[in-house]
Amino acid sequence: MRECREGATALLFCPMPTAPNSPQTLTPGEAVARQTITAYTLTPEQMERAHALYRTRVTLSFASALLGLTVLAALVWWRFGPRLQRLAERLSRRRLLQAAVVVSLVQLVLALAQLPLSLYGHRVALAYGLSVQGWGSWLADWGKSQLIMALLAIPIVWGLYALIRRSPRRWWLYAWLCSLPVAAALVFAAPVVIDPLFQRFEPLSDSHPELASELQGLARSAGLEIPSSRVFLMNASEKYTTYNAYVTGIGASKRIVVWDTTARDLTIPQIGFIFSHEMGHYVLHHIYLGLAFTSLLLFVGLWLTNRLADAALRREGARWRLGSLADWSSLPLLALLLSALAFFSSPAASAFSRWEERAADSYAMTITGRLTPGAAQAAAQAFQVLGERSYSYPSPSPLLVFWSYSHPPLAQRIRFVLSATSKDSTGSAEEPGSGQEPVQPPARGSD
Repeated sequence: MRECREGATALLFCPMPTAPNSPQTLTPGEAVARQTITAYTLTPEQMERAHALYRTRVTLSFASALLGLTVLAALVWWRFGPRLQRLAERLSRRRLLQAAVVVSLVQLVLALAQLPLSLYGHRVALAYGLSVQGWGSWLADWGKSQLIMALLAIPIVWGLYALIRRSPRRWWLYAWLCSLPVAAALVFAAPVVIDPLFQRFEPLSDSHPELASELQGLARSAGLEIPSSRVFLMNASEKYTTYNAYVTGIGASKRIVVWDTTARDLTIPQIGFIFSHEMGHYVLHHIYLGLAFTSLLLFVGLWLTNRLADAALRREGARWRLGSLADWSSLPLLALLLSALAFFSSPAASAFSRWEERAADSYAMTITGRLTPGAAQAAAQAFQVLGERSYSYPSPSPLLVFWSYSHPPLAQRIRFVLSATSKDSTGSAEEPGSGQEPVQPPARGSD
């Protein structure tokens, strides 16, 4: 233990020892810790790469959304739904098996249409050094993702059409009511059933006992007891080179996850701020709030889908050979309407996410600021390292931020933490929020 440690959390803010005159041994976090951060900055070379990556990500993000809507519109226009229905009814009389046929084929068409963009996105991540995942592993993950989505979508679509058949006028309300426990169950199951299919997890205390002890002490200093069994290390370095941490799950599955790249490359004070940010999500019940907000959007979305679908069938049903919304043939139309509404609701969803991230940043500054005046620098250093590693562009378009950024841009977040002096844990802050690049490696994290 270092001599400067006097309490459970003192080490969190002690200087990290480094070998004198050996800059090559410094981790990225230790190198940045030697600087005084006043703003988010990149070298000219980093800025050039960040700008190019930003443009590529924006193009891929909106191309993917446009392609998905175009493919679904084409399926409706080319009367793909009626053909699917005839095929499904020839193969089986059982509604569940018919749903499996229809859902699987629609998903297959969409997945294959999006595959070239997904392949190019992974190629970009490899080229910029953001990923080290081989193509075989990536394709295996892609296949697993498609299989999981199909296994989840089949019973959901089967149940949705059962509601439409039973209540053609109020199906959307009953579907929304059914979605509440389904969404909660999925959030509960994700960290214990789905995530381990793609990543390896272990208790943080198994491989980083000193870091785990310090983070536990930080939590106790905030009046929060987070059991060590709920703090996990994810072996992200097998696939990614970037840094992250996130909160996931609800109830007994709720946990904080730290990427091993973060634990390896950042200093303990920097990790302390990131952990405090995640504690903010934990303490402020952001997962529950997110579920509630998503449910509100879904309520509006299902109501609008019902109205728009009825209008579309009255106007174009004969041309598209769609007799009723209760027929399997209407699935491409329903998917098109829901996808379009989801796209146009992106600003609301992004604004809500930015509000949560701003609240978590404010909470983290409140907690770490109680322990040392250097907390603002530790936070700014953490954001600087995150930005350098992921080539985060410092000046994104305000329109893009408004539309799709889930996190405030790093330049804003650094200004916020450097100006933070006495913010409370409710998340009140003067700095306006924005968000991160719209295409990110697959992790539901918060920096």
